[in-house]
Amino acid sequence: MASVLPASNTSMRSDRNTYVGKSFVHVKNPYLDSMDEDVLYHLDLGTKTHNLPEMFGDVKFVCVGGSPNRMKAFALFMHKELRLTDSEEDIKDICAGTDRYCMYKIGPVLSISHGMGIPSISIMLHELIKLLYHARCSDVTIIRIGTSGGIGIAPGSVVITDEAVDSFFKPRFEQVILDNIVTRSTELDKELAEEIFNCSKEISNFPTLIGHTMCTYDFYEGQGRLDGALCSFSREKGLDYLKRAYNAGIRNIEMESTVFAAMCRLCGLKGTDTCIMMELVFLLQESCRDGIETTKETAVLSLKQMA
Repeated sequence: MASVLPASNTSMRSDRNTYVGKSFVHVKNPYLDSMDEDVLYHLDLGTKTHNLPEMFGDVKFVCVGGSPNRMKAFALFMHKELRLTDSEEDIKDICAGTDRYCMYKIGPVLSISHGMGIPSISIMLHELIKLLYHARCSDVTIIRIGTSGGIGIAPGSVVITDEAVDSFFKPRFEQVILDNIVTRSTELDKELAEEIFNCSKEISNFPTLIGHTMCTYDFYEGQGRLDGALCSFSREKGLDYLKRAYNAGIRNIEMESTVFAAMCRLCGLKGTDTCIMMELVFLLQESCRDGIETTKETAVLSLKQMA
């Protein structure tokens, strides 16, 4: 599990973290407790308008991904796999009042879209973490699922992230706060990565590996692509960069993992990043209920090989 914050850095509501055997979601903002109401603007939720503990208090797994359609499909898939008694028609977008994100709750599982890039997922994570905090959720596992560009691996491979790195191959996330650059660690939960990897051994249809994931601020030049509106480097220089990335242990490139890792680590969330759904199903089923008969019919999200 991700490191628990020292007592001096925990939330002002310390009573929430005193239950033996439970790991609660933290916030690192002393001003939240002095607020009369906390409005989660981009999720269309609030502490006065909604009973967050009643709505979300049983959440144990949060799966996030960029595409709203993909996360709705994942919600419907989990509903089928968990064999819940309510109808699929009852699965509604909780964030329907806003056009920024979508959110679906399927038993103890939340499926949420985060858009594309660090700014978009950062906004969603701030409000998601506050949601889990206000709902008094404990022992929450969060997993990002999506597509990415592969480096030196076959298209269709699954990369489970053990460490998110920046464009300099460093395990860090640099956040500009006021006129300061604050550097935060991006280490993800290695035990969770191993657990998902072990689940993947039950499936032989596609290769799965654990590796570093590089996070960039751009889809085109930042990832060494030659097909953008701008390209300020040669083909040879781009290939050399990708080879150096591969030698540094990087196996895929996307645009959200560093801030995802940094915020999960700071707020006591057990998290990892992966680029496909199949492995998650076994983990979620085993944890949510016993005796489920697993199906292996799911969408495999293709990776575009870059090297």
